[in-house]
Amino acid sequence: MPGRNEQAERDYQTYKILLDLWAKENPIKTAKLQVLLAVNALLVSAVNLSGGITRERWYVYLAGAVFCFIWMFSIGRTALFQDVWQLKLQELRARYPDDPRFSILDTGEYQQRARPIMRVFGAVSSRWYLLFSPLLFGIAWLAVLIAALA
Repeated sequence: MPGRNEQAERDYQTYKILLDLWAKENPIKTAKLQVLLAVNALLVSAVNLSGGITRERWYVYLAGAVFCFIWMFSIGRTALFQDVWQLKLQELRARYPDDPRFSILDTGEYQQRARPIMRVFGAVSSRWYLLFSPLLFGIAWLAVLIAALA
């Protein structure tokens, strides 16, 4: 049976791998959000340039809604795994409360010391706008589809 120090080293290696997995989800989420915004901007521009909302373009509105809902699940899956990695990191942190190597994500004290403007603009967790942006866009496209067909 490994000693406490040996187990702590193994757990720290696991912690570093989990931290890397957790961190790699951020650019994935950001890229997915940027594509969502870009595609919706293109769809809105295309609808506007082609004469506005008309019954004949129902398939564009349906495609916009489907795209947004698929994107919501895609971003949600990425966010889910980021949560999973973070929960595993918290388990390891709880196992070694006095070892600062396992405290890298404990930033509450530092967030309170950050400049007020940064705290204001950084107060909304990215999960909220990452998950709800595609949902709201999807609902908006469905509303346009319904209005066009009515």
